[in-house]
Amino acid sequence: MPTNVLFFLTDQHRTDTLGCYGNTTVQTPNLDALAASGTTFDRCYTPSAICTPARASLLTGEAPFRHKLLANYERNVGYIEDLPENQYTVSGDLAAAGYRLGLVGKWHVGTHRTAADYGFDGPALPGWHNPVDHPDYLRYLEERNLPPYRISDEVRGTFPNGEPGNLLAATLHQPLEATFEHYLADRSIELLQRYAADPQGRPFYLATHFFGPHLPYVLPREYLEMYDPDSIELPASIAETFEGKPPVQRNYSAHWTFDTLTEQTSRELIAAYWGYVTLVDSQIGRVLDAARDLGVLEDAAVFFSADHGEFTGAHRLHDKGPAMYEDIYRIPGIVKAPGTPAGQRSEKLVHLIDMSATVLDLADLDPTAVVDGTSLMPLLRGEQTTWSEDLLAEFHGHHFPYPQRMLVTDRYKVVVNPDSVNELYDLQTDPHELRNGYDDPALREIRDDLLGRLYRQLRERGDNFYHWMTSMYPVGDKDYDTSLSSFEEGSQL
Repeated sequence: MPTNVLFFLTDQHRTDTLGCYGNTTVQTPNLDALAASGTTFDRCYTPSAICTPARASLLTGEAPFRHKLLANYERNVGYIEDLPENQYTVSGDLAAAGYRLGLVGKWHVGTHRTAADYGFDGPALPGWHNPVDHPDYLRYLEERNLPPYRISDEVRGTFPNGEPGNLLAATLHQPLEATFEHYLADRSIELLQRYAADPQGRPFYLATHFFGPHLPYVLPREYLEMYDPDSIELPASIAETFEGKPPVQRNYSAHWTFDTLTEQTSRELIAAYWGYVTLVDSQIGRVLDAARDLGVLEDAAVFFSADHGEFTGAHRLHDKGPAMYEDIYRIPGIVKAPGTPAGQRSEKLVHLIDMSATVLDLADLDPTAVVDGTSLMPLLRGEQTTWSEDLLAEFHGHHFPYPQRMLVTDRYKVVVNPDSVNELYDLQTDPHELRNGYDDPALREIRDDLLGRLYRQLRERGDNFYHWMTSMYPVGDKDYDTSLSSFEEGSQL
């Protein structure tokens, strides 16, 4: 029987901000309870640490190189800005199977087509951050006699050209009920009530996509000051020197003005980020409570994840970018499915696209329609199953083209940067990824094995990035004409 699905997706969410992932300070009672009732994936990754490609992958079940929506349209560097009209989508299969589809919150999967074009109910909310000027949100405030959006106490660094940097945080002069996050939860609950009352009893898929805790951290004072900055330990990778690293990382650090901020400001920003996480958790809790009150939660599958992580000062960076560190590629992954054991933890390497395949599986549809993902159901059921020992991720640019490919295993990670130095990290001995071991003779055998595995998988997938690796790295024997031509096929005299 098809299963109802609640899918919560946050934006730019660090895994280490959740109690269920080991944070003993940040209050995330609702997500912690969800983890206790389901399975928590400790090694969950995004296919690409940038909003639009990752969200398009969740919708299509395809890696970014395949669906080709490679960059956020606000910083588009010449790539396409909408999915092809004939693009396969998971929502299309669900709709054909009789599912009612709802998506409330951040879309960010294209310039022209909205979630409604893919069968979803819900307000069309454009952009990368809370669209506080949207007519539906303004109507929400007016109907409830709530004050309008107003901020003060802006926190900014200084750009390399001497101008004020991007907004990083600010005080929001609205009560909790007026926040965009509360509005999103209200709209989700309204859809949930409609679906639960469906006279035909049709199954539903309801996604709530929060724009936070993406920076800037614009919060009511009670959340902005919820956590004491003086008690916060700065990330160990704040010791980053960028020595032996791709120079672009140092440039990104300057763009995000890290060195123009005081240590105290860095602590205050992390405290604000944590407050944002707690605010979002509280609104997820409201939707879950409504589902419970409506009698639809117990038999529903519940997913929680994020499109990617956030630096919050790690590696002297903010936001995300062309640096394939765990801070932004590792994401939360929690799934509760009916009839599966509670309180499980998995160390398997999984990614966001696997969740798309799992949704189809729960809907009694063919999960192999998701070509770049695998259903998590065997893991959720606690079965002994063969699983991949490595995982791929990719990046194509933000602000400017910057192609990268990454392969991660249980211990190691290799990153190929064609226009710069490559990277190799031992996540066991160097969990903060401060030492690039790519040229370390002691790691050469491991490096070459990882390069070969990455090369072969890229080629099998049809990701043409492998062509660069063919001539540049020791990737193993070739069984094809590497020049991709016929003029070498004649016999040599």
